[in-house]
Amino acid sequence: MQIIQIFALIFAIFAMFKVIWQLRDNKISGESAIFWLFIWTLTILIVVFPRTMSYMATLTGVGRGVDVVVYVAIITLFYLIYRIYTKIENIERELTLIVREIAISKREKKERENNK
Repeated sequence: MQIIQIFALIFAIFAMFKVIWQLRDNKISGESAIFWLFIWTLTILIVVFPRTMSYMATLTGVGRGVDVVVYVAIITLFYLIYRIYTKIENIERELTLIVREIAISKREKKERENNK
């Protein structure tokens, strides 16, 4: 096993423990924990069995196993960026509604005070 594989293995194991701790402390959802545990387990399998990616490269018609990893990583990153984008859009929408409700309630309160 090469040094880079050892570092990657240690990092992936650390990341898995981090996900489990965050799940235990209710900092992430069960769905997110499953997703990240799957990613880190897959990383460990790729590091321990690198020839598997060469086999995947042959199946998919890609030149090298590393290229398959890069393509899958890019697709995964695009998916995560999309999820973040949609969550930000939802947060902005909810924030706008909350600000409107606060403004309306302040105005109504002010009008009630002026009518007294």
